[in-house]
This record gives sequence, C-alpha cells and structure tokens, in this order.
Amino acid sequence: MAEGSELSAESEQAPADRKGLNKKQRGGIILLVIIICAGTFGVTQWAHSKTHIETDNAFIESHVHSISSRVPALVKQVTVVDNQFVHKGDLLVELDAADYQAKLRTAAASLEMAKNETSGDYAQVESARANVGLAAAKLEQAKLDLSRGAALFAKEVIPKEQLDRLQTAKKVAELQLKEAEESERRAQALIGMSGSGSKDARVAQKKGELDTASLNLSYTRIVAPSDGYVTRKSVEPGNYVQPGQALMALVTLEDSWVTANYKESQLTDVRPGQKVEFTVDSYPGRTFTGYVESIMAGTGAAFSLLPPENATGNYVKVIQRIPVRIAIDKNSDPSHLLRVGMSVVPTILTGKKFGDVIKGH
Repeated sequence: MAEGSELSAESEQAPADRKGLNKKQRGGIILLVIIICAGTFGVTQWAHSKTHIETDNAFIESHVHSISSRVPALVKQVTVVDNQFVHKGDLLVELDAADYQAKLRTAAASLEMAKNETSGDYAQVESARANVGLAAAKLEQAKLDLSRGAALFAKEVIPKEQLDRLQTAKKVAELQLKEAEESERRAQALIGMSGSGSKDARVAQKKGELDTASLNLSYTRIVAPSDGYVTRKSVEPGNYVQPGQALMALVTLEDSWVTANYKESQLTDVRPGQKVEFTVDSYPGRTFTGYVESIMAGTGAAFSLLPPENATGNYVKVIQRIPVRIAIDKNSDPSHLLRVGMSVVPTILTGKKFGDVIKGH
C-alpha cells in the first residue's frame, strides 16, 4: 500500500512540473507584455507627433478677383455663366457704349479745334510782339523829340506849350509800350508760352480729354483679368451698373494654397521649405503634397476685427493659433480638383528622426 501511494504522489507531481507557470505568473507576464507594447506605441506616437505636425483646422484658399464696372452704363450682354472656365482677356460683360462713343467723337473734334485755334494764337503772339516793337520805337522817337525840344526851349526857340506837348507825347508812348507788352503776355498765356507752362497747353488739355474718353469707351468691355472660374455672378442684360459695383467673382486655381491654423505649441520645429502631405475630405484615400511657404507674422486673433485686450479684466490663457501658408505642388493636383474652402488635414514633415526627438526632449 505504501508503494502504491508513493507512485500516486509521483504521478501527480509530474503533471504539475510539466505545467511550468501557474495562472498568476502567466497573467503577470501577459500584463507586462501589454504594458511594454502600450509604452512602445505611446512613445512612437509621441515621437511621430513631434516629427509629423498635423491639424484639421486648415482650408484651401486662392486668389479671388472681384469683377466690377469702372463706368456707369447699361449692360448690353453677359457672355458667361456661373462655374464657367475663362481665359485671361475673354469678354465677360459688354456695356452699352453709345454714350461713350459720342463723347469720344466730341473730344476728337475739340482737339482738332484746339489745334486750329492754337495756330491763330501763335499769329496773335507774333502780332502782339510786333506791336511791342512798334511801341518801343515810338517811345524812342518821343524821347528824342523831347530831348531836342528841351534844347530848343532852353534857347527860347520854341514856346513852353510845345515842350509840354512833347513831354505828354513821351508819357503816352511809355503807356502804349506797357499796353503792348501786356497784350503780348496775354497772347502768350493763351497758348502756355508764359511762366512755367509748356507750349500748346490747350492742345494738351484737349488731348487729355480725348484719352479719357477713349479709356471710358474701352471700359465698356469688361474682360477676365486672369484664367479662372466664374462664380457669384449677379449681373444680367438690361441692368444698369455703377462704378465699383460687384458683378461676379473670378477664382484662380493655378496658384491655390492651404492656410493651416496650427497651435503655437506645434510650431517649434516648423520652418519654411519643409515638405507637407495633406488629405482632403472630398477625396478620401488620396494624398496631396506641398511645402511650407511662410508663417504668418502674428496669431489670427491679433489681426481680428476685435483683438483681445489681455491687459484688462480677468485673464484666461488660451493657446493661440498661427496661420501657416502651404504651397501646393502642381504635380499633385494636375486636374485642379482642389476648390476654395475645402477642408484639409495637412501634416508637416519636420525631417527630425526618432533619436533627435528623444535627445531634444
């Protein structure tokens, strides 16, 4: 019986030895493995967040041209519709040009009349200049007559009355010369030859009016300032438009960019020129590329309509956001799929390695 019990005890001990670890030990090992995996994953994600700066507060932006009229007129025709693509120089809106054509003809006629009048004015200047010479000669003669008369009066050859007439004649000649000189200056002023003015001032004035009329006529044809898509069209034929009135907008997609509002704490290692990868909600699974073009000189709140005044009242610190401009690689969007206002999730690749992050921290 003793031998039987010993064999039974040995048989029970053998399976226990083959099991190795008990449940508590195995649970501890599993928990340790989970902690190590979670720690590794956490450190990896933390390092990734330092080398890949990401935000979902970003949008596509581009140049938007506001198309407006420069002259008041009636709309004759509108040659485009919403969302139409146009090239630079294409006609968008044509205004009624009848009034401006009439003003152009009037200005051209005024210019020709001014040229003819200027020719007559030059003749008047020459005539006035001749009158000045004539008056000067008469004055010289009056001075000589007075000198001779004074000598004869001293010798009692002529009476005092005749000497008085000679003195009066000299004064009259002086006044006539002054009048002739004033007439010459007046004639010169008419054609801009006097003072600091230039010749043909009247002709230049009329030519300026002609140029203005020609420009106003050209403004009746409103053309596209660049390639782009027409949007927000609010003009129809028959409308009367005023200068500066918005008629439509033209969106250029050739030079689109991303404005990403990063937290200030995220921009420690961000520099212009760093590569950027971003996704757009409209195209899931597709990745676009670009690079950091510039970082705004201040936070978005600093340039808002009502910037915060932290020096008054109770202060609560709020992490500010700084807009970062990201240029889009044209090769990543050859079909211009990106549109203004689309939501973007950009990721800036700072280029730092895992070891650099650990050392820097």
